[in-house]
Amino acid sequence: MATIPTLGAERTPGRTASRAEARELLGKATYDLLVIGGGILGTATAWTAAQAGLKVAMVDAGDFAGATSSASSKLVHGGLRYLQTGAVKLVAENHKERRALATDVAPHLVNPLTFFVPVYKGGPHSAPKLGAGVFLYSALSAFRDGMGRVSTAAHAAQQVPALRTEGLRSVAVYGDHQMNDSRVAVMTVRAAVEAGAVVLNHAEVTGLRFTGGRVSGAELRDRLDGTEFGVSARLVLNATGPWVDHLRRMEDAGAAPSIRLSKGAHVVVKRRTPWRAALTIPIDKYRVSFAIPWEDHVLLGTTDEEYTGDPMDVRATEADVDQILDEAGHAIRDEHLDRDLITYTFAGLRVLPGGPGDTAAAKRETVVTEGRGGMLSVAGGKWTTYRHIGRTVLEKLKGVPGTGLAEDMSPFPATVPLPGVGAPNAVAHRLLVDREPGSRMEPLVAKHLAGHYGTLSFDIARLIADDPALGDPIHEDGPDVWAQVAYAADNEWAYTVDDVLRRRTTMTVRGLDTPEVRQQVESFLAKRQK
Repeated sequence: MATIPTLGAERTPGRTASRAEARELLGKATYDLLVIGGGILGTATAWTAAQAGLKVAMVDAGDFAGATSSASSKLVHGGLRYLQTGAVKLVAENHKERRALATDVAPHLVNPLTFFVPVYKGGPHSAPKLGAGVFLYSALSAFRDGMGRVSTAAHAAQQVPALRTEGLRSVAVYGDHQMNDSRVAVMTVRAAVEAGAVVLNHAEVTGLRFTGGRVSGAELRDRLDGTEFGVSARLVLNATGPWVDHLRRMEDAGAAPSIRLSKGAHVVVKRRTPWRAALTIPIDKYRVSFAIPWEDHVLLGTTDEEYTGDPMDVRATEADVDQILDEAGHAIRDEHLDRDLITYTFAGLRVLPGGPGDTAAAKRETVVTEGRGGMLSVAGGKWTTYRHIGRTVLEKLKGVPGTGLAEDMSPFPATVPLPGVGAPNAVAHRLLVDREPGSRMEPLVAKHLAGHYGTLSFDIARLIADDPALGDPIHEDGPDVWAQVAYAADNEWAYTVDDVLRRRTTMTVRGLDTPEVRQQVESFLAKRQK
């Protein structure tokens, strides 16, 4: 285990305001828009609204993307299974957004990935059917990720040695993308701030402000030091995900439930062999499970079942783990699914429109409603189309009477890249060659930084140049280094150990957030934030 750097107290001025400065900014002005909730929907709307010239504030009771939005399957995809329901237009729209993210908005964070759909003897789908499906799927993306096709079992086993080959007839092949959802979220928050938004995480809404019967802001409490403050706004957007009805009841105690929740659990395992492709595993005629190479591990899942408990308590249960491993076993050999290989389990909640029926069949749509006090509430959505959702919500904001927001909005570019945009391979090369004489960065560290920060990796490299101890690994078995902790504290609103280990680095995913590491990070943050 590396020794914790001793220079943590020497905090260099960062790009983000301190908590006290942010609270002062939030409390002394009236904002055009107050966004409550810093997940997919909140960050997308705050970013879009700030680009349109609105004065925007965004707060979250926890960390940005700290709940559902960092518990996804890490996919940026068109949705192959949607073709079964005839949603061809939806898939085409998803592909359009996927390509924009991968080529223009976040090529440093969104990575291409080949997917195999194994066809087994006696399985729920035939090779001709799947072949036609992946061909149509790739056609809807204008074949920009290659042509969907059927390949041989031998080819698939070569690319994914863990694949179960007994009874394997062939595989259907198609292309999609993946991402680290936590990193995309924090980069989007940063983009919103660079466009003029003021943000604060770990700030809980304790009540709403009303003027003439209309919601005109919120009362908040800083959950880290207990400071109470308030924010005034012409319009308030409730983007709190699973907690959307909780906030609606603050506006109107008699508000009827508007959503229902579906739990999606995942399991992360160490990989014993190379994984050069992901698996989309048919479970029955309608459901699939995924096995996705991710952060040098394999991500398995997901489940889809109604959840009625407290959103704060959602987790992957033993029954969830059993189900995920069992379903993965349809296509993966047993020795690659040993419970001893598990490094991390997690679960998130899908927010679905209220109504009867099976949650797996419910529409994954974004719904915007206006409450009795004029507060807008938004629920639903997915990472692939989060920019589109931000634009959709902004159009709704224009139509709210009595706010005057439409007159104050300016046209904004259709495509704006996230901070750090750049080619990861080129960035990694620069990190390796642009070094002071006698200094060296490990190639795995350079690749890791380039794929999670893009050109912002050079800022981290400068921290290491100023203090070489920050180049030490947080844990000897992983690529994350102490400079990332310093950078997260100074520039990425990381205040707690979980902010750093779960969402700013890959430590928790890799099973490296040991008690010793947690204590060291806590000590580092305490010094850094003085």
